Amino acid sequence: MSAEYKNNHYVPQWYQRQFIAGGASDRELYLLDLKPETFRDGRGVRHRRPDVRRTGTRKCFAIDDLYTRHFRGVESRELEKTFFGSVDDQGKAAVSFFARFDHDRASGDAFRNLMLYMSTQKLRTPKGLSWLAEQVDARGRDDVLSRLTGLQTLYGAIWAECVWQIADASTSDIKLIVSDHPVTVYNRSCAPGHPRWCKGHTDPDIRLNATHTLFPLSSERLLILTNRSWACNPHQPPLEARPNPELFRDAIFNFLEIQTRRKLTEQEVLKINCVIKRRAYRYVAAGEREWLFPERAVKFNWRAVADEHLLMPDPRSLHPGAEITMGYRGGGTESMDTYGRLPGDRRFGHEARDWDGIQLHRQWCDEFEARVGTRRRGSTWDDARRENSQSAPDVSKAVQT
Repeated sequence: MSAEYKNNHYVPQWYQRQFIAGGASDRELYLLDLKPETFRDGRGVRHRRPDVRRTGTRKCFAIDDLYTRHFRGVESRELEKTFFGSVDDQGKAAVSFFARFDHDRASGDAFRNLMLYMSTQKLRTPKGLSWLAEQVDARGRDDVLSRLTGLQTLYGAIWAECVWQIADASTSDIKLIVSDHPVTVYNRSCAPGHPRWCKGHTDPDIRLNATHTLFPLSSERLLILTNRSWACNPHQPPLEARPNPELFRDAIFNFLEIQTRRKLTEQEVLKINCVIKRRAYRYVAAGEREWLFPERAVKFNWRAVADEHLLMPDPRSLHPGAEITMGYRGGGTESMDTYGRLPGDRRFGHEARDWDGIQLHRQWCDEFEARVGTRRRGSTWDDARRENSQSAPDVSKAVQT
């Protein structure tokens, strides 16, 4: 069989190139092996392989035949060629769209393709495949790969209902790093080594109240997804499930609520890089060698990331809940609340009418303002319109997924 599609990149090369330093003429990354192997030389002396090397994207985050399937002795590489090829092509355009997003336009296709790409990216890495094998009780690698193709919408509904924040590291001399598991999960109560949530290949469930999902769109732009329940009130059990945690269902995404224009300081970038590095499986890569070791330049504590509200969106632009009604040209309507519940559900729209919850949200807004000041940390479409005194662009307000 041809060697084409044999070298399988579980982090695509186009995505890796987003993290190459701007002035690097050789187009290479610095790759750090967190678990370097040892070997014996010709004299039988044991040596440890270098933990850092410089490499091109062709040899970075790749394993031969990771996605090759076998049937009666015949190898098939169609998964890499067809399935991942399509996901990556669409994902590349979607990542580019959101890396430049600033409420100038909306794209339902970009949103849907980003959700497909991120869900697939979270599952396709060695860490993700090991987790998936355990969840589906797989009988072997072929079984795991077969299940993966049917789970590319696994996280879409939950992420669609999160509060989206796109943070900017362009003013920091230190840029974002990338790991071998690029969709990084942070929960304040699940430090690395947590016996249930952070052991080996496991990650905190994205449906837990206090879970944030971090996805670098490039070395200068970071997508942070926070469960609305936590963004509106972080004074609740962090390991309890958010409202309506069901995975495979419809959801509504509102482009106008995306928070943009948050500028990350160098210290904030360093701490975020610490989180990314601590949740990596084995490798992290960066445009500069020193960026691989953020812990040398900043005092880092896992819990302090949450105590300092480093990843939190600005709650003053949020509502604890709402009932959303969509009208169609034919005259029909459809309703859903911000947690994906439908009319008839006894909890439908509960957060929009829960006076105690609304009061707790207001108290949290006051607490947040006392910490960060009166200036908004990020700008929603309404915030940006007020800042710029411009009329609304002609974009769709919501996308159903």
